[in-house]
Amino acid sequence: MKTAIRLIAVVAGLFAVQVAVAQAPAGSTGQCKDGTYTSAASKQGACRGHQGVKEWYAAEEPAAPAKTPATVPAPVPAPGPMAAPTAATPKVPVPTPGPMAAPPPKASSPSAKAAAMPQAAGGGPGLVWVNTSSNVYHCYGSDYYGKTKAGAYMSEADAKAKGARPDHGKPCTK
Repeated sequence: MKTAIRLIAVVAGLFAVQVAVAQAPAGSTGQCKDGTYTSAASKQGACRGHQGVKEWYAAEEPAAPAKTPATVPAPVPAPGPMAAPTAATPKVPVPTPGPMAAPPPKASSPSAKAAAMPQAAGGGPGLVWVNTSSNVYHCYGSDYYGKTKAGAYMSEADAKAKGARPDHGKPCTK
């Protein structure tokens, strides 16, 4: 009887140790509230659809690295198709991208849209752009100069002779 009790105690002890040592599956970064495990890189959204995160095993997001260039192994000709890089593989600095340029502002007004359009070839000081569909002429340097769908360059006198009127009633010459 003493042997049976000792055997039960040993089995219970082994079972307790097994339960205490039970760990998450390899590669998991957290446990969800429903008991499933996740291997997501960040805690945000890791257990979406699983009632949220119960425990997070991974370290918090690393702080932004100092402004030093990153290094990657330089390509080295390998003796075979599956050769692995070694510790002696030289490191080559990789330039880090700088701040990106801001996107151009959205064209909300017609003049902003016209400014974004390419200008027709030709033209210059002394010539006006006549929008042939509206019969309005635009002065050199204005928003619509050379940028309407249909038009032609000509002198202001020729535009007036053809019956064109100045944009917003403002002639180019006084």
